[in-house]
Amino acid sequence: MKGLQYDRKLQLRHDLPLPVRHPEEALIKVLMAGICQTDIEITKGYMNFQGIPGHEFVGVVEAADSGSLIGKRVVGEINCTCRVCDNCTAGRYKHCTKRSVLGIAGRHGAFAQYLTLPERNLHLVPDTIPDEEAVFVEPLAACFRILEQAPVVKDCKTLVLGDGRMGLLCSQVLKTAQANVTVMGKHEKKLSLLKGLGINTRITGEVMREVFDMVVDCTGSPDGLATALSCTRPQGIVFLKSTVAAPRSIDFNQVVINEIQIRGSRCGPFAPAIQALQKKEVVVAPLISKIFPLDQAVEAFKAAAQKINIKILLQM
Repeated sequence: MKGLQYDRKLQLRHDLPLPVRHPEEALIKVLMAGICQTDIEITKGYMNFQGIPGHEFVGVVEAADSGSLIGKRVVGEINCTCRVCDNCTAGRYKHCTKRSVLGIAGRHGAFAQYLTLPERNLHLVPDTIPDEEAVFVEPLAACFRILEQAPVVKDCKTLVLGDGRMGLLCSQVLKTAQANVTVMGKHEKKLSLLKGLGINTRITGEVMREVFDMVVDCTGSPDGLATALSCTRPQGIVFLKSTVAAPRSIDFNQVVINEIQIRGSRCGPFAPAIQALQKKEVVVAPLISKIFPLDQAVEAFKAAAQKINIKILLQM
């Protein structure tokens, strides 16, 4: 099998073994996969992961216990759970103490021709959603997690920090909840993609004289939290959507004094993400900077790390 392997360095391999499908799992032929910031952080030491990275994908089921899945185009939730630990029995499946995570922890990922996932993790992709948009379901679901974690009322003043992949998706998801959304980023070209969507934009470094009910850190920077706290009103909420390999240093006095909530936010519901793509409530096609073939996967990673690019995809 051909795939991209990380073992202290990225290397395209042509001799990788085909993944073994266990009971209640599906063998999936990957059609397309997306490179995200977490994948880039893995190459900097995040999670000490070694193996095939990648967790944003769309593929076709080639083998499964459930015959009805075979031949179907699917996307998949990335947390593979035991269903018996305390967190699982309490319904906190995404926090299973024994979980493996596709392309991130204990399980080979999507930057290869094939992968395996539990059948219960899979979601069918409607025919109206093309492969290059279906790849966005997993990160889009992570954005919808915010709406599960906190009520977003109409006109809620919300600031999204970062104009990268996650920032541009989060801002659109928050807009579907009728929030008053502002995105602050460094790149006018990226921010211009939000024009016409009713989303305000600001350039990083502009004097910010207002504070927000909710601030979402999508910067991918260790300094993002400090900036988020400085923009949050007393008793407001800060959401952290970025995982970074570097340590964060922060003075938490203002958190105590201003009674600010800090909430980590990770994986989210796939159903509303698929629905948002199907109904064109979230626009993702303009975010695609380039599609690389798997044979050029190493070059694709380099392109994904360049700030000028937004989303880099791999076609298998």
